[in-house]
Amino acid sequence: MTLHPAISSGRTAVITGGAGGIGLAAAQRFAAAGMNLVLADLDPAALDAAAATIARAAPGAKVIAVACDVSRMEEVRAVKERAYATFGDVAVLMNNAGIQPAAGPFDHYEVWQRVLGVNLWGVINGVQAFAEAMIGQGDDAMIVNTGSKQGITCPPGNTVYNVSKAGVKVLTEALQHTLRSTPGCRVSAHLLVPGWTHTGLTAKSPGEAKPDGAWTADQVVDVMLERTARGDFYIICPDNDVDWETDRKRIQWAAGDITENRPPLSRWHADYGEAFKAFLAGA
Repeated sequence: MTLHPAISSGRTAVITGGAGGIGLAAAQRFAAAGMNLVLADLDPAALDAAAATIARAAPGAKVIAVACDVSRMEEVRAVKERAYATFGDVAVLMNNAGIQPAAGPFDHYEVWQRVLGVNLWGVINGVQAFAEAMIGQGDDAMIVNTGSKQGITCPPGNTVYNVSKAGVKVLTEALQHTLRSTPGCRVSAHLLVPGWTHTGLTAKSPGEAKPDGAWTADQVVDVMLERTARGDFYIICPDNDVDWETDRKRIQWAAGDITENRPPLSRWHADYGEAFKAFLAGA
């Protein structure tokens, strides 16, 4: 498989949320490509287990694990300093850490603070801490921020998560514009948007078997590697229940709430249910 030029032997990938799920799957693929790894996550024991997993799969891989709360800028800066002090280079930054407790528009204020702290401020902190140094290296590099379809179509049920991921989308779009407008910059930005993916974050209980409709983290990483190699910015992944064409129409319908002056979230509005079904069917 052709890879983004930043993914090359001897260079370094920094992954937040790297102790499990999509982050760990990506780390294993980067290690197989000969990259050094800096894994950042909240749980030191999970980080140690992840590092051991990578060592078994890629003997000789250079891996350092750093306990980090991405909502705290000083801790993200400490990860950056550790990465550069150890390896002198960051070719890939994957701002992937995320949590998913639920909160509505006017409840669970403490959940709002925590989710936005990790899911949105964690990405902001990563970009702020690393981007200028990565540009200054003068080499091919990339920043991948993990978003969500919930940050695009914003289904009812978990407003705080939707807001956090919508913020990641807007930030990453502006980041890519700034990078491509910076003379001599060889850093690209990409928005990774997984479909339904079976990870510790989405499992209903520890050890739950993967539902038939869900993808594995490895499948998501396969798409990420293929699409970043092509230079794509939006990396919207399907799953076993929802294909790309369905995703495309859902996104178009959501945008149409504005352009057609429909009620917000009309896809879930009783008066628009039949119209949405017809739109989805192509009628």
